[in-house]
Amino acid sequence: MKFLGSQIAYIVSGREMRGNLRSLLKYLVFLAALVVLYAVLFHLIMLHIEGQQHSWITGFYWTLVVMSTLGFGDITFASDVGRLFSIVVLLSGVVCLLVMLPFLFIRLFYAPWLEARVRMRAPRRVPAGTAGHLVIARYDSLAAALVGRLRAEGLPYFVVEPDPVRASRLVGENILVVAGESDRRSTYERLLADRAGMVFVNDEDTTNTNIILTVRECAPAVPVVSIAEAEDSIDILQLSGATTVLPLKRRLGEYLANRVALGRAEAHVIGSYGSVQVADLPVRHTPLAGLPVRETRLREKTGVSVIGLWERGRLRPAYPHTVLADDGVVVLAGTASQFQALDALLPRADGPSAPVIVIGAGKVGQAVARALRRKGIRVHAVERDPQALAALAGEVDAAHCGDAADREVLERAGIDAAPSVVLTTNDDAMNIYLALYCRRLNRGIRIVSRVTHDRNVEAIHRAGADFVLSYNSLGVEAVLSLLRGHELLVLGEGVELFAIPVPESLAGRALRDTGIGSRTGMSVVALKQGDGMRTNLTGEVILQGGAMLIVLGSLDQRRQFAEAFEKPSANGQAGGWRGILRRRNRPSDPGGGRRFAGPL
Repeated sequence: MKFLGSQIAYIVSGREMRGNLRSLLKYLVFLAALVVLYAVLFHLIMLHIEGQQHSWITGFYWTLVVMSTLGFGDITFASDVGRLFSIVVLLSGVVCLLVMLPFLFIRLFYAPWLEARVRMRAPRRVPAGTAGHLVIARYDSLAAALVGRLRAEGLPYFVVEPDPVRASRLVGENILVVAGESDRRSTYERLLADRAGMVFVNDEDTTNTNIILTVRECAPAVPVVSIAEAEDSIDILQLSGATTVLPLKRRLGEYLANRVALGRAEAHVIGSYGSVQVADLPVRHTPLAGLPVRETRLREKTGVSVIGLWERGRLRPAYPHTVLADDGVVVLAGTASQFQALDALLPRADGPSAPVIVIGAGKVGQAVARALRRKGIRVHAVERDPQALAALAGEVDAAHCGDAADREVLERAGIDAAPSVVLTTNDDAMNIYLALYCRRLNRGIRIVSRVTHDRNVEAIHRAGADFVLSYNSLGVEAVLSLLRGHELLVLGEGVELFAIPVPESLAGRALRDTGIGSRTGMSVVALKQGDGMRTNLTGEVILQGGAMLIVLGSLDQRRQFAEAFEKPSANGQAGGWRGILRRRNRPSDPGGGRRFAGPL
């Protein structure tokens, strides 16, 4: 009854709905008057022409029977006047009762009532007592990817959706949504934004400024993270009250630039956890090509551990018998000093490397070129838009205007000798095409590409790309790193570093006997015991209870690990959001953001 009452109140509260109801009521009055008129005429014709007398009930009965086309035939006219009157009543009944009445009822009442039901499905506020949740200002592709991660890890969130119909549709998709305008203070008061763990603002730059100012009215102390499309908007968003501004396209370009190979033997550090660094090393141009992992003796010589192998975007566990292919990329873990020792063992190239080719001169392409330029790497750019190419003046060594699908353009850019090519267009189909084309023109080139839609990651890897990163994946990792208070670590599309307490089922067992790699596909990077971090792990290492496993893998592999080794907690979660927040907010735990059972 309460729900029905709220729907009726919603229906009659709108000006348009009140007008609809008045129109429907007027038509019902007209229809009733028409029935009364026909009943009166029925009596007059029956009395004065047919010579029959009937009750008023009979008159109304005959009128409704004829207008509704039921036609029982128990009361009929014998005269032509009466039959002509019956035809008029019948035709008017078909139009007014059988056509217009259902149409107006559906159009003016039933359809708005159904719409009201749909609109009322979306909640207008979060449950009382909600705290530590993430508020997302808009549901877009980035928010969808972020929600997927939050749902998989059992972390509370709420999405703001101004359209009640779309909000109801999101409710049907099991998305936690609150209907409300993103630029109204009352919306964030109903979201309990002052008790949220973070507010994530992901609209256009101008709209983001308005949203941030609105949030600050009711939640002055809550962290607000905003994305920025234009570089000039960063300062404005910070002035409006954003705690952190994420220029994701610039960062996407910088991370793509970090994965470029220069055609010489060199380990590239791609992230760290505490003192442990993770790096990748192309096998080509190194003495490791063709050797099994055990025969490389990297751990003995440098202390660096081989923890995985990249195979077309997929991270595979590195077993002692695994042979390192010439076109493969090994993933290594160690400390800074250990990687220095590794670099000393690798052959040094004579002279500068060939230029890296950057295809696309948009915002991401410009960020790639600038990042490579800062490293002293020569860059050749390819872009078919002369105006966009002009924006790279002074940032590249050579600019080639033309279609990258044209072989002559790529040859002028140096595709034959280039160690790497970076594909930065926002068209996934074009990037897939170019990856396949560049691989055909240069078998040994390293192809680094952006991708817009996650569904195309597998396709572009099959086309020949060695490393792929999407805008959405980078945004998700950036937001989660800020939530947990640790450094952003981007290893690859779908690959993450996890810190997991040693489960009871593995405590006291040797690492080789755990079957972590064979059962889950994850790679153990390091073992943290107390304040110490051990990276040179062997199969004989005993896992002690209370220690922390640092492992590398995907979110699906993390779930497999939980199913295989961890006992579910009382709430069905291994760890959880509120536990993370308690550790982050605990005064005696200055590094609380790093001690959790979840992905880093």
